[in-house]
Amino acid sequence: MASESRGSDAHSESEGELADTYVAAVQHDLADLPDGAALVGVVRRPAPWFHAAVDENYPELGPPADLLESMREIEDDMKMQGLCEKGAHNAAWDQVGFDEAYRDHLETSADAQAAIEDLAERLESGESIALVCFENTEKKRCHRTILRERLAERLEAEG
Repeated sequence: MASESRGSDAHSESEGELADTYVAAVQHDLADLPDGAALVGVVRRPAPWFHAAVDENYPELGPPADLLESMREIEDDMKMQGLCEKGAHNAAWDQVGFDEAYRDHLETSADAQAAIEDLAERLESGESIALVCFENTEKKRCHRTILRERLAERLEAEG
């Protein structure tokens, strides 16, 4: 199923569920998401059609533009050397130190911290949220996974 991850990050009965998925799963009604979940995009530079698939977007939670550009350049080089798209994406992720760089962004960007706080407060108030971007995490690594972990940590710290 294309749901990616669902709902196990709720920490009390009053909290909403936190899920994540990719936009194609939303567009094709393949995402198994909590009932009534707000579809929250986490894309730095969304394509115009992306807005039609989500309820809102938090661009400050997308990876920094320079990190995305570095990764795309390496990914393109690896594809030209014969790696498949998935392999090139995941290898580029490792080569640029994406995980650490994105975590650093979440910790040092005031805008990202404010957005995390906003989403955490919404979850604590009982709203269910599904984080949405482009990557299918069954095949490729995605910042959504890191963001979801960070939100779960924030909720645990308050709980």
